[in-house]
Amino acid sequence: MTPAPARTTTPALTTTPAPLRPARLTPRDILGVGAVGLRARRARVVLSALGIAIGIATMVAVVGLSTSSRADLMSRLDRLGTNLLTAEAGKDSLGQEVKLPKSAVAMVERIGPVRHATATANVDARIRRSDVVPEERTAGVTTQAARPDLLAALNAEVAQGMWLDGPRERLPVTVLGAVAAERLGITRPGDKIMMNDRYVVVVGILEPIELVPTLDRVAMVGFPAAETYFGFDGHPTTVFERSTDASVEEVRAVLARTVNPGAGETVKVSRPSDALAAKAATDEGLTALMLGLGAVALLVGGVGVANTMVISVLERRQEIGLRRALGATRGAVRLQFLTESLLLSALGGLVGAALGAAATYGFAVVQGWTPVVPPWSLAGGLAATLLIGALAGLYPAVRAARLDPTSALNTA
Repeated sequence: MTPAPARTTTPALTTTPAPLRPARLTPRDILGVGAVGLRARRARVVLSALGIAIGIATMVAVVGLSTSSRADLMSRLDRLGTNLLTAEAGKDSLGQEVKLPKSAVAMVERIGPVRHATATANVDARIRRSDVVPEERTAGVTTQAARPDLLAALNAEVAQGMWLDGPRERLPVTVLGAVAAERLGITRPGDKIMMNDRYVVVVGILEPIELVPTLDRVAMVGFPAAETYFGFDGHPTTVFERSTDASVEEVRAVLARTVNPGAGETVKVSRPSDALAAKAATDEGLTALMLGLGAVALLVGGVGVANTMVISVLERRQEIGLRRALGATRGAVRLQFLTESLLLSALGGLVGAALGAAATYGFAVVQGWTPVVPPWSLAGGLAATLLIGALAGLYPAVRAARLDPTSALNTA
């Protein structure tokens, strides 16, 4: 017999199992897991994101419209000039009206930095559309005498017709301000109106004068014509001057004493461009108020996001328990719900920023402004959105991470 082969025994290999390490979620995994809850509850997500979108849209639109308005105002100021000063006759200590000297314009022109000087004067002449209109119905239009160089000093323009230069300043003719022409129903030069008991011919209609809007409501005649036909005494009421930009304050300091030597305290000196600058400052205050309202809307949107996330945690207790039983760490669960909250807020923020920019562009175009949406307003709005999302999702995320897997899976 053939002997059986000898059995060989192999010693058993003893291996130590490697320690288990929790899986790490990549950023892509985090975004995917966080988006699952949003896709499953689309109607609720849209309503929650809408609150955030309204707040961000309000803030972006308010900043954009305010910036566009101020940019338009500043461009108008640059075009009109900020170097115009006016000196008006006031009252003395007894309350009596003070008359400026007839030579006031000539004296102002002697100030070195002054480039242009001119004047207007109140004229006692009632304005009526025709002789069938009662004398007391003046349509809110007054009469003033004006010098031929008034338009050059004010950067004003004639919309229709001609100005009171050359021989026209001596004739019974008038040029109407834009508002005065509208109130009297004058649409073109050539029509006649009544000044006291005399018919005068309208030879021109002015464009609106932004720096001196009071002149929009007057009918202007030449100084010589006012003296000849309406008993004007030749004393100016308001003196206008333009100087170099650098010397405006220096001229302003001496203008009153120059216009009326010995009684400078009775002369009121003003800078018309200050009114437009004050309007810009008023717009800034209104902007701050509207930003506060936008912040309130954003806060309300954040409360909506927090409410959505809390309800989401309550509805998904079994899902959370299953993930925890399969090895998901508390940090992974916490990160999932925090990411979901950030995505929800970011969605609302992006939609709101787009709506705010679109509203700014549309309104600015309608108003004739150059649309301006500061980049910082978009970046700040999105940053505020993410901050609101983080705060709104923090409590629900911590609550989800603290759920016990066993009790969560036993939830009916």
